[in-house]
Amino acid sequence: MKAFAALLLLAATPAVAQSATGKAAAGVTAPAERLPTDVRRLTILVRDMENSLKLYRDVIGLKINYDQRLTVSGVALPAGVPGNKVRLVLLNGNDPFIGWIGLMQYFDPPLPAADPYPKRLQAGGHVLILNTDDAAKRCDMAKTVPGVTMTADVREQIYPGRNGGPDIHVMGCNFFDPDGTAIEMNQIVEAKK
Repeated sequence: MKAFAALLLLAATPAVAQSATGKAAAGVTAPAERLPTDVRRLTILVRDMENSLKLYRDVIGLKINYDQRLTVSGVALPAGVPGNKVRLVLLNGNDPFIGWIGLMQYFDPPLPAADPYPKRLQAGGHVLILNTDDAAKRCDMAKTVPGVTMTADVREQIYPGRNGGPDIHVMGCNFFDPDGTAIEMNQIVEAKK
């Protein structure tokens, strides 16, 4: 009977969306019905897979779940040439299906590299937002990866709350990865009293 009562209580309580670190995303509730689309992954074309793994696996803490050498058509993904050899590495955080990062390096032949690396965003750019367990530590570690360009050191940022909720406090930093992807790495923190 107690288990049935607990189920009724859960059913009557609106579901709150959880962040990857287990904290509730303030002002966001889980949808009553599934939406038609999940954001599955972002694949980043990289120049040096091993260097990129120093950041995404070793610093950010993502787990490799796929690592293969493939031959691509050059059509579906409009890069390289038909028959190009690539290495595709897929990494995930806490979710086993959504929110993954793919890293793809073209090596036979390699893609031409755009130089210099971007130092400012412009239209068409993108920012990858990562929520982590210890932003200060991981931001310091990111500085040691060759090619990472810090744009803002660790600091607290405050965003207005959603749907009239309390302000959202995050501690984090911003940087470009070795291939020019802008990253904000943050940690949700309690408001200072």
